Amino acid sequence: MLEVKKLLKSISCGDLRKSHVGLKVTLAGWVHRRRDHGGLIFIDLRDSKGIVQVVFNPETVPEAHRTAGSLRSEWVVLVEGEVRQRPASSENPNIPTGEIEVHATKAEVLNQSKTPPFEIAEDGQVDELLRMQYRYLDLRTASMHDNIVLRHRVVQYIRDFLDARDFIEIETPILIKSTPEGARDFLVPSRLNPGSFYALPQSPQQLKQLLMVSGFERYFQIARCFRDEDLRGDRQYEHTQLDLEMSFVDENDVTTLIEELYTDIVHKVAHNRRTMGPFPRLSYDDVMEKYGTDKPDIRFKMELADLTDVAGQSESQLLRDAVQSGGIAKAFAAPGCASYSRREIDDLIAFVQTRGAKGLLTIALSEEAASLDDMTIDHVRSPLARFLTIEQVREMAGRTGANPGDLILMVAGPIRTTNTALSQLREEMGRRLGLVDPTVLAFAFITDFPLFEWDDETEGWAPAHHLFTSPWQEHWDLLDKDPGSMRARHYDLVCNGHEIGGGSIRAHRAKDLHRIYQVMGFDEESIQEQVGHMLRAFEYGAPPHGGIAMGLDRIAMILGDTANLRDVTVFPKNQAGIDLMLQSPAPIDPAQLDELG
Repeated sequence: MLEVKKLLKSISCGDLRKSHVGLKVTLAGWVHRRRDHGGLIFIDLRDSKGIVQVVFNPETVPEAHRTAGSLRSEWVVLVEGEVRQRPASSENPNIPTGEIEVHATKAEVLNQSKTPPFEIAEDGQVDELLRMQYRYLDLRTASMHDNIVLRHRVVQYIRDFLDARDFIEIETPILIKSTPEGARDFLVPSRLNPGSFYALPQSPQQLKQLLMVSGFERYFQIARCFRDEDLRGDRQYEHTQLDLEMSFVDENDVTTLIEELYTDIVHKVAHNRRTMGPFPRLSYDDVMEKYGTDKPDIRFKMELADLTDVAGQSESQLLRDAVQSGGIAKAFAAPGCASYSRREIDDLIAFVQTRGAKGLLTIALSEEAASLDDMTIDHVRSPLARFLTIEQVREMAGRTGANPGDLILMVAGPIRTTNTALSQLREEMGRRLGLVDPTVLAFAFITDFPLFEWDDETEGWAPAHHLFTSPWQEHWDLLDKDPGSMRARHYDLVCNGHEIGGGSIRAHRAKDLHRIYQVMGFDEESIQEQVGHMLRAFEYGAPPHGGIAMGLDRIAMILGDTANLRDVTVFPKNQAGIDLMLQSPAPIDPAQLDELG
């Protein structure tokens, strides 16, 4: 009979509790901290489950005590001992094992460690380039370890949730055909077909729709996706998404499922967070008007107001020029900020200028006025004061909801620039004024997006999302007449200022998909080259279907209370697209290139 080899350790460090007192245990892990009290030596021993205190007594275990004296941070050790209750008043309430300690009887060094390039026992400020170079050490820190465990629990919950609702998990290929998805593809040369290339999938979009044609009515996948686009804090070349598709559904079926799933994730996985209740459905036009962005943070008000008409009638040449050139003027009120200093105002001006705006116009309403009705122009501190009447100031205050003591922040210029600058300034002011509750997750579905948007470079229509999105049923007649007026059966899920997922009901008839490509300017040869396989499949009884793709990296980032995807990714790239640990990308041996033609 084969002998079953026992594990080195009998229990994990972090699993020990008061109920284990008297138990003889074998532990293994890393030396987190070492404290020598001139007699007793204390080791905080760490493994993947947590930390426990180990005591070495020179009078009872001199050999183990000598071994403990040689230990250093991050050495890997094996410890045998007995679990005992800590002496009164020496408990540590900050860790789950704080009521007990292990009195060592034996210690063995399994491996030594060089001095780490940064402190692992403390989550301090470490240069991120150094953290990424030594990522295997960075992942030992408590914050990084907890983030990766949290991400695992989210994914595991998703799998169980969808399995209980008759979804089938199906893997789709990584080496596929390059098709228009909105970003650059990563290309892979084919050795057996010189001059031809595979593409890494930006998403399994077409493949999951083909699975609907195949009769798998409820599909999902934890899918790896690849996009060759500029990196930033919330974007990596590689990302993971929950990809799902359903047949015989409408928008409400998909969004209701996702609302239930994400509410459960917050309440059952991220126990220190809460939602704001049912997820509101907000129209694209409404959020662009009120927040200047299609991914608003709705945890606080401070909504934008359109002041274009008032600005155009003012005596300010700057405002009139902005409006007459086709731009807009919008503003919001920052409560209690009328006393901002010149330096504080200059800081806000610099903020919007880095977001593309030419400048920021401020109107401070003195709190000396009892109300807006009692306010005179002498109560107004602003570069615009001599160009505005008190009636115009009151109108601006009324629309923005400003009161005496508040500061009106206004940007005038091109529509997109104005919305972008003000939306980001709004979120910045929300943080500065303490209006954002970090424990709250404010989810919302954004709906009724435009189907197309005009592309000035190509002088043609481009998809606002992707080419397989269906318009409202009643808008098909506008496809050849007025594409810009068409609305899509598209929905995004946003949370705390981040887009964390998006999907749509699809165009599932071959003739409809063909028409969309024609409006986009594709000729027949290009259509067949790009989506001929989809058109052929749709001719064989494609069911009505829709789905969504949810970014797992971003929801893990939000639940982990960080603003950087790299903090929830095990081996990320930096913003230059470089893996500092592996030193990748790197040159390829010429022999390999020759083999690929």
